[in-house]
Amino acid sequence: MLSIVVGGFYGDEGKGKVVAYLGLKDSPDLSVRTGSINAGHTVTYMGRTWKVRIVPSAFVNRSTKLALGPGALTSLEVLFREIKETDSEDRFYVDAHAGIITEEERKEEQADEYLMKVIGSTGSGTGVAEAKRVLRKLKLAGSFEELKRFLADVPGMIIDSIEHGKDVLIEGTQGTFLSLYHGDYPYVTSRNATASGVLSEAGIGPKYVDEVIVVFKSYVTRVGEGPLEGELPWDEAVKLGMAEIATVTGRKRRAAPFNVGLAKKAVKVNSATQVAITKIDVLFPAAKGVKDYSKLPPEARKWIDEVESQLKVPVTLIGTGEDALDMIDLRREKGVGK
Repeated sequence: MLSIVVGGFYGDEGKGKVVAYLGLKDSPDLSVRTGSINAGHTVTYMGRTWKVRIVPSAFVNRSTKLALGPGALTSLEVLFREIKETDSEDRFYVDAHAGIITEEERKEEQADEYLMKVIGSTGSGTGVAEAKRVLRKLKLAGSFEELKRFLADVPGMIIDSIEHGKDVLIEGTQGTFLSLYHGDYPYVTSRNATASGVLSEAGIGPKYVDEVIVVFKSYVTRVGEGPLEGELPWDEAVKLGMAEIATVTGRKRRAAPFNVGLAKKAVKVNSATQVAITKIDVLFPAAKGVKDYSKLPPEARKWIDEVESQLKVPVTLIGTGEDALDMIDLRREKGVGK
């Protein structure tokens, strides 16, 4: 079975937590990361927290193979540091077509006043690298001697796992409304962050997909410039527990209440089969650490039921805390997924 996990808002929805949970609970044979190092996913498990920018968040399951798809971008520095931090060298693979960001791309991006000050780029070199890839000027993983031992045909690995009846998990980055094609242009990222873009970057076609899980947080956050409907003053966000700091840039995340209109559009654009909602404990503190739906506060259950009714897609995963296993899993009860 092939499952794709994508963000439904502007990133920061908790995709890393959801992928880590699925990695631990479903034990996929292979977990593939797309996107680039301009996005960070936070994984907390057994008292330890990792902030990964390119290693798949399912690394917490030692039996799962990890890979970067052909459409992914990374720097050697970030890649090798995270492989070491996650102790995954013996099970890590990189497609030869994955792009490599060098100091040259980083410097070019950081020197671009429009990208840095108007758009609010992370300065990671991702945008410049994507542009160079289109112009056929970017260096790819297959040309780096340091990566020879990791090189593999990642689309072939995905298909082989599926054909042998094994589970594959593909992890998207950022969010639907940061997508180059669906966001508030020009305040967008340099790629298509929806399920179709993730699938393209993984290098396989849509007939293999079984589940598309769209992740929403119980409120909306956004880093950088661009519109944010219902944006809260920082002081109010702090009071409500919605004040956050970005994983990659260290900038304050702007916050707003859950946006049903955006969520409806994200569900349609991504062809969602399931919805995951994280940080329900921020809206309803009594929900913290709860793992049984019936034990959620009545007001939390009502809120979730109303969201599910509006989106017309089953809410199957509900995050109730920071740890990967702080999750209510309703997939069996709702007859979807595994």
